[in-house]
Amino acid sequence: MTPLRTIVKHINGHRISLIAILCLFGLYVQSSQPAKKTRKKSDERIYLVHSDELRYDHFGNNPDAQVVKGNVHFTHQGAQLWCDSAYFFQEANSVKAFGHVRFKQGDTLSLNCRYAEYDGLGQMMRARYDVILKHRKQTLTTDSLDYDRLYNYAYFFEGGKLVDGKDQLVADWGEYYLDSRQAVFKFNVRMRSEDRLIKTDTLYYDTRKSLAHIVGPNSEITSKESVVSTSDAYYDTRTDQAQLYGRSKMVDKQKEITGDSLYYVKEGESYGFGNVVYIDHENKNSLVCDELHYNEKTGKGFATKRAVLKDFSQGPDTLFAHADSIKLYTFNINTDSVYRLVHCYNKVRAYRTDVQAVCDSLVVSSLDSCMTMYRDPIVWNGSRQLLGEVIKVYMNDSTIRKAEIIGQALSIEQMPDSMHYNQVSSKQMNAYFIDGKIREAESFGNVRSIYYPTDDKDSSLIGLNYLETDTMRMYMTPERKLDRIWTNKFTSTLYPMTQIPPTRDKLDVFGWFDEIRPKDKYDIFNWRGKKEGETLKVIKRHEAPLQHLSKS
Repeated sequence: MTPLRTIVKHINGHRISLIAILCLFGLYVQSSQPAKKTRKKSDERIYLVHSDELRYDHFGNNPDAQVVKGNVHFTHQGAQLWCDSAYFFQEANSVKAFGHVRFKQGDTLSLNCRYAEYDGLGQMMRARYDVILKHRKQTLTTDSLDYDRLYNYAYFFEGGKLVDGKDQLVADWGEYYLDSRQAVFKFNVRMRSEDRLIKTDTLYYDTRKSLAHIVGPNSEITSKESVVSTSDAYYDTRTDQAQLYGRSKMVDKQKEITGDSLYYVKEGESYGFGNVVYIDHENKNSLVCDELHYNEKTGKGFATKRAVLKDFSQGPDTLFAHADSIKLYTFNINTDSVYRLVHCYNKVRAYRTDVQAVCDSLVVSSLDSCMTMYRDPIVWNGSRQLLGEVIKVYMNDSTIRKAEIIGQALSIEQMPDSMHYNQVSSKQMNAYFIDGKIREAESFGNVRSIYYPTDDKDSSLIGLNYLETDTMRMYMTPERKLDRIWTNKFTSTLYPMTQIPPTRDKLDVFGWFDEIRPKDKYDIFNWRGKKEGETLKVIKRHEAPLQHLSKS
């Protein structure tokens, strides 16, 4: 039976209007609809859950407060507060807690202190004295801390310490954001991560990534091996990786490196960008470039973009050498037999006040203290020019002791009148130096020389001496003047100055390349090579005859 029929049956035969029936039906339909749910408003009140004692102090200092003592327990919007005693201001919705104060929010945050004020309306917790805030794996200790539950962050202002695993940070003032788990520390900041100590004015720390952002002038990162000075740096305490900006400097014993941007990554890899300056105070040399890569574990390095090697071992007279790229190789690293090779290649130019050089590539070896120049090398020393296929220079305590010119060797000395040249050509030349000054020069194989003897009285030219021999030695005084010449079997012709044949004043291999010579330390960046046809001709070496077995 339908509900409408039931209603009509219970009228007991009485007449009823259609409007009444519709009203009854309308009441039924209304009652059958589900009631609308209304959202509960957030309860902002602080509730006292328990206390052993409760009283009012109407005539004391806190007439509006409930005085509660013994195992006091409050709750507010999911947070719990325990203490030994408290003033409970129910109308103001706030609490002043004393003695063994404990605050807990969820499973990730807890706070302990000896005194606290909690404002339920502003959701602000002000903790004082022996404050310990624990959030996940981080622990923050201080004497004065405010915790804002509304924005979920805490800050201290009278000195504090954050411990995150192996990382420890202390500062005069700091903030900690619980949602992002990031901290900000300012004024006298110190951060220790194992054997590294960071000193700075401002530090941002991400506890999730263990990443510290160091900001502020005169900031330092120190360890047993090195000291880093920076004003803007990122340091990853997990991987021991660092990114340094703002013209930073790293000093490691007798070595230091400065750059606009420096990066230290895993396995000892270091990168530098922007006016990078590497200085080795022990060996008195440096490297300047715009891009530098170096691995301290393998000892391999690479420099490019206006790369310049500087050697200042000779006092104020510095040697400058530039190349497109410079590579460093270290062999037998961390052993007593360690040695290094430095490769400078493509458009090498070097300048020092007493010596200049140009070549296509250069190799420096610390094993035998030898510097080798390849592909049309030229060396100038005062008014003397040396060139050949390969030039080797051997050093002794950063001073030259021997030089070898191998293949198509040519030595030219410009006379004071700038019109005549002393010349020697041979297959190979060796020069020996004492205290950096040439004292002996020897030539081997197809030796040809043009020499202008001078009058001892007025230094006027006497004539031209043309000589051919197989071996020749020249001995110099400490003032670089010719002392004597030794040679074995030779042929020689002396021409008076007025009777020199037009084609005899220069050897057929003569070439004076003063326009290529670097003029100063800035000119090393301006490449000027030999003109077409002036490069050394490639001489094919005689091959040994092939041996054939008889077919019979």
